Amino acid sequence: MLSILDRYFLRELGQTVAATAIVLLAIMSGTTFAQVLKQVANGSFPASVMFQVLGLNMLDSLSTLLLLAGFIGILLALGRMYRESEMHVLASSGMGPRGLLRPVALLALILALVVGVVSLWLGPWAAAKSNQVVAAANRSVIAAGLDAGRFTELPGKGGIILVDTLSRDGSQLGRTFIATERTGKDGVQQVKLITGTKGHLYQGSNGEDRYLSLDDGWQYEIPLGGDNWRRMQYQRNDTSLTNVQSDDGDDPAHTLDTFTLAHVDNADARAEFAWRTIAPAMALVLVMLALPMSRQSPREPRFGRMLLAVLGFYAYYLVLALCRGQIVKGHWHHAGALWAVSALVFVLGAWLFQRQYAARKPRGGNA
Repeated sequence: MLSILDRYFLRELGQTVAATAIVLLAIMSGTTFAQVLKQVANGSFPASVMFQVLGLNMLDSLSTLLLLAGFIGILLALGRMYRESEMHVLASSGMGPRGLLRPVALLALILALVVGVVSLWLGPWAAAKSNQVVAAANRSVIAAGLDAGRFTELPGKGGIILVDTLSRDGSQLGRTFIATERTGKDGVQQVKLITGTKGHLYQGSNGEDRYLSLDDGWQYEIPLGGDNWRRMQYQRNDTSLTNVQSDDGDDPAHTLDTFTLAHVDNADARAEFAWRTIAPAMALVLVMLALPMSRQSPREPRFGRMLLAVLGFYAYYLVLALCRGQIVKGHWHHAGALWAVSALVFVLGAWLFQRQYAARKPRGGNA
């Protein structure tokens, strides 16, 4: 049964953590939106699915966001209580470290549970779903923005296309016109024009490359600044519609569900599994670290300790990232180092917290 004091701490801490999470979410959404726009501009996927990919990417990054929000939120809430002397009044009334640990531990368990759900299930699901949405969008010319009777720019600066009729599923096209610009073997820029009486869209054997097959038409190759035009009549002409471009930082292991990931034996899978399983423990470690770092005196600068605390968070996060990198490179084959670092930081936070509440020895005076 929670006491009145426990409910007060939980309310203050919970509200501050939630407010911090909302602010960080707004900041992170701007950064993620810029990355998604860059992918759209590179032709990785059409703009029609941009907001779906944005939402799924935000879900995927929630685990890190919640860790930082919980850490900063507890620092802000307890720091305010110290500055306004609430903690000193409660301590003088007999509230020891256990009185503060109960509500904070309950909040830490809730935070660890939420982070665990996001890290072990929701994040991988969002990453896999994002890839599925992109793949489905790139398989459909309708999702790419193609509309009958309107010039449409192909993804990745692949040219423009115009069709007079289009089937509902986007696979069958009527009379088609395509214009692209490319560099020839001689280094001369040339315009390539393709026309066809009808066409249809299909995928390559790898499931990613997209092709447009045109029937009964003409193809023109026009070098810029030259008069050696080439014209060719064809019965069938298959044209590539820009392959799906993937980012250099794509990680196939990240899209696997946790159960499947646990049974995959390679360096990337081991590193990803270690990172997912350590995330809930990171929540507990950061909450314990926030307890001693939030203590402030009334006249102390408001954000002095906050700066040190944030630097401590990034130092801890960076060391874990370095340990993960060693697993990716194959130098380590288990997550023991990540757990050892987390245990060390937890013990350090617990020692600093206990030291704050330890009875101080009186200073010796001259007789």
